Amino acid sequence: MIEEKNQGSAAIRAPIGSAKQREGLFHLLQLLEARHYTFVTPTPATHARVLVNRGGRPATDLRDILGWSLPFSPSVLDAELRAALAAAEMLVQRDDGLLQATLRVSRVEGTLFLHSAYPTTAADSVFLGPDSYRFAKLIIGRMDTGARHILDYGAGAGVGGIVAARVARGSHLTLADINPRALFLASINAEHAGVAHSVEQVSAPKELTDSFDQIVTHPPFMIDADRRAYRDGGDLYGGQLSLDWTLQALALLKPKGRLILHTGASVVDGQDVLRTALAEHLPAIGFEIDYSELDPDIFGDELEKPTYADVERIAAVGLVIRRVGL
Repeated sequence: MIEEKNQGSAAIRAPIGSAKQREGLFHLLQLLEARHYTFVTPTPATHARVLVNRGGRPATDLRDILGWSLPFSPSVLDAELRAALAAAEMLVQRDDGLLQATLRVSRVEGTLFLHSAYPTTAADSVFLGPDSYRFAKLIIGRMDTGARHILDYGAGAGVGGIVAARVARGSHLTLADINPRALFLASINAEHAGVAHSVEQVSAPKELTDSFDQIVTHPPFMIDADRRAYRDGGDLYGGQLSLDWTLQALALLKPKGRLILHTGASVVDGQDVLRTALAEHLPAIGFEIDYSELDPDIFGDELEKPTYADVERIAAVGLVIRRVGL
């Protein structure tokens, strides 16, 4: 079940993609489920190394096509799969005569998710990677299983919200993002997972008017020269969006509501700059706050870039905030 909402000046446009393509992509997920397809998406750096190790060889199976984003000859697939990919409108013809899929499909916590093909260089790419798996486990371990109304802000492929909604049976999920392509794919992913949901295209949490029992969010946290929405975290060495979204999300929490945030934090001169900023800006009363380092060193290859010259490491962190009182 899917709804689309309008909110006054924050007009909600229909997610990008046609009804025909949506139907084709949904059918593809059903077909992949029946065939027990699975793929775990690594970091872009690992993906690149694997492709180098493959030596430019084209795809030989479905995981190569929908996981590793390798070009392929139509003969690699049986007729049913060829027809399904064509109906999903996700194939492009290359100059060398081979085909290539414009989307990937990965499995997270038992659920299939559509997301952008490698490399995710487009400004409206829909990212899914190792952070998504860590985010899902954080949600499962810390969420309120009795939540009725869940928000996934900056939803991307919808991993956080869909995982949360599957744990909290009978809940309704709101998928919110600035990226219409993300909302299109996340909505299909949610429908495939059997999650009742609505979509809202907004540019900041403060544009939402509903309140929620549970908010999950995974803000972009990298310093990105290209300012890609799914990747660029702004100032604070990439931590600004994490700070802003947290503060805005608190206003959307119902009494006893809970915010679960997963992000990356730059460590400069031994100090977690995001943790320091949160300590300065979070309310002194009315909330229970738990901030923890989940992985001390992620995306280490980014430190080779000049913009990270002052950064010792990037840590994966989890923030859980619960509104207390009536």
